[in-house]
Amino acid sequence: MMKLIDTHTHFDVPEYAQNRKAFAQSAHDAGVRHLVLIGLMAQYFERMLAVKDELATFNQAPMAHVAFGLHPLYIQEQEEKDLALLDEYLTRFGSVAIAEIGLDTYPKALQEAEIFAKQKAFFIEQVALAKHHQLPILLHIRKSHAEVLQILTEQKYQASQLGGIAHSFSGGEQEALAFVKRGFKLGITGQITNPNAKKLHRAVMAVFAKYGVDAFVIETDCPDMMPVPCQHLGHFNEPANLRWVLAHLATMFDIEQETLARKLWQNSCEALRVDWNYE
Repeated sequence: MMKLIDTHTHFDVPEYAQNRKAFAQSAHDAGVRHLVLIGLMAQYFERMLAVKDELATFNQAPMAHVAFGLHPLYIQEQEEKDLALLDEYLTRFGSVAIAEIGLDTYPKALQEAEIFAKQKAFFIEQVALAKHHQLPILLHIRKSHAEVLQILTEQKYQASQLGGIAHSFSGGEQEALAFVKRGFKLGITGQITNPNAKKLHRAVMAVFAKYGVDAFVIETDCPDMMPVPCQHLGHFNEPANLRWVLAHLATMFDIEQETLARKLWQNSCEALRVDWNYE
């Protein structure tokens, strides 16, 4: 069976509480062997740890890993003390990465100068924490790719050294190439299965033409980003659906799924600076 790593999930959210064991079993049956629980707010860090431990009690489930971080979409609710708490959790419990962090100017409220300045400040502080703890960063970027690249340059963060993923990439071709040049992998979600996502398709193929398969990892971003082939099922996206992302990329790249799965596994380990055995 092909083995997969889901590099970005919110599998700890309450929506999964009643079905988490069944979804974990389905994910394992679909070949998912590791999944990363992604941070949103400091108040949920304990929940992430609890779900990580919960999955460890199941007979058939992916191994869960936490990636603590403060999400820019919730910047108006984040407080300075949350940065100190993040540092504490990174020190006490460890973390596979700091995530998800970055900038978001898609909602109008987040475009306001004061709010955007706070986003930048929190992003810079978390990049500094990543450098201090020697951890990869998993980037959330919407309508602010140039600003994120500028901050990464100013903060001298090199994903080629520390690792990192541009999660659920939504930029254009040149932006995609710029992030890969800095050493980031592009996180591809079920959005790739949407025939109307032409901008994404062009960006992916531009990167593939220059860097090959090395530049990509796959993720569900569950419960969001349901692949098109699953949308008729009418429930939240789940880690088992990662196989649809793999299948679509294999078609786009004209590569056998087994070959691509092994390469994406290697890419994920490189991005997260881990050594997980495919076999």
